[in-house]
Amino acid sequence: MDQTLEIGARQAGGLAPDTPPDIALRQIVAECHADLLKFRTVVLLSRRSVGTHQTRVALRRMRAAFGLFRDAVEGTSDRRRVRALAAEAKWLAGECAPARDLEVFLSETVSDVPPVVRRVANRVARAHLERARSALSGARFTAFDRELSAFIQARPATAGGRLDAFGQPLLEQHHAKVERRARKLDSLDGDRLHRLRIAIKKLRYAASFLQPAFASPAFAPGPANAYIKATVRLQGALGALNDRAVAAHMMADIAVAARPTEDVAKPLRNLAKQAASGEKRRRRKLQRAWKRFREAGRFWRV
Repeated sequence: MDQTLEIGARQAGGLAPDTPPDIALRQIVAECHADLLKFRTVVLLSRRSVGTHQTRVALRRMRAAFGLFRDAVEGTSDRRRVRALAAEAKWLAGECAPARDLEVFLSETVSDVPPVVRRVANRVARAHLERARSALSGARFTAFDRELSAFIQARPATAGGRLDAFGQPLLEQHHAKVERRARKLDSLDGDRLHRLRIAIKKLRYAASFLQPAFASPAFAPGPANAYIKATVRLQGALGALNDRAVAAHMMADIAVAARPTEDVAKPLRNLAKQAASGEKRRRRKLQRAWKRFREAGRFWRV
């Protein structure tokens, strides 16, 4: 699991406690859109892994924002537009996912990849990159980009409310869901760990988006930063456990792509053992991350 800080994971500038939530959504989406266009260019013009990674980050943040703020959008047509844009962002992220997942497998999940596996994997990687490039340069992306720009530029006539009043109950709900998902953490199986990872990811983005709502003198920035860092650490620990399941898919793709003259069966079995090792270490890391998360105060409470 990539442990680096996401370039796109920053709080939206210019938001304040009294910002109407609908306006806040459009500003957050505008920043995600800018990141998407920036890293889309990297994907189209180079093979640098940062391109697909940060393109997915921008799309994930965008989907998270649409989901978090969907009830703040006024008007039937804009609500339909939000649902449609979220669906397209999900599709685009899915088209970029195989390229990024293979990169993580080869560079982080396993080491000392045998030459024959590396050779096959490079062919698969080129195919995945072309798939991502096709999705990011086709007519469907052009339509998505156009609709996204229209949504960002439109300003609702009746936007009201405050970001702090809107955000506090949402943060409580997302935090409570994480705590429910994490009950009996030591005994959670892969499916329940996956659901916990999704819940903590949504909480992480919600906290990052809504942090400016609690920037008044009554709230110190330290607790907010500590809380968000704790969610990042917890998501990373859960991601490391999920990498084993992703690795199985990557090795299956490599096995299918191998030519008759390329005997990858034994090397892949060795890599599978390597990917599966360290379960206890990963579980201990998860327990430490969970402890720090529980110790982090809920910054939206005075």
